Amino acid sequence: MLYFLKRLKWRLVWSWRGCVDAWRHEHSFRTWVWANVLSAGFALWLPLGVAERALILALGVLVLAAELFNTALERAVDHISLDKHPLAGQAKDAGGAAVAVTAIAAGVAWVVVIVGLVG
Repeated sequence: MLYFLKRLKWRLVWSWRGCVDAWRHEHSFRTWVWANVLSAGFALWLPLGVAERALILALGVLVLAAELFNTALERAVDHISLDKHPLAGQAKDAGGAAVAVTAIAAGVAWVVVIVGLVG
């Protein structure tokens, strides 16, 4: 059990380090964090059900996860070579598209929730 807790502690330290690094160096990550703060504020303020709040909050976190994956992919590609290569560009574009698709999913959830409130 002690070994598990020690490993858990280090996983948390490394994960936090990754988040802090992304916050410091990635404008897109900071933008999505602020978008999530705003989104979470509305989700907690509006008269939503528990499931609706959970969906909105979880999708916001998934957008952040997608942005972190994209950051990792871009850095790995740049580490391998800074030369322009079509496959490197395609990999980076696919990472960006993953973030966009995840953000669209969050937006769709918001639209459905708002339509449910109004209708």
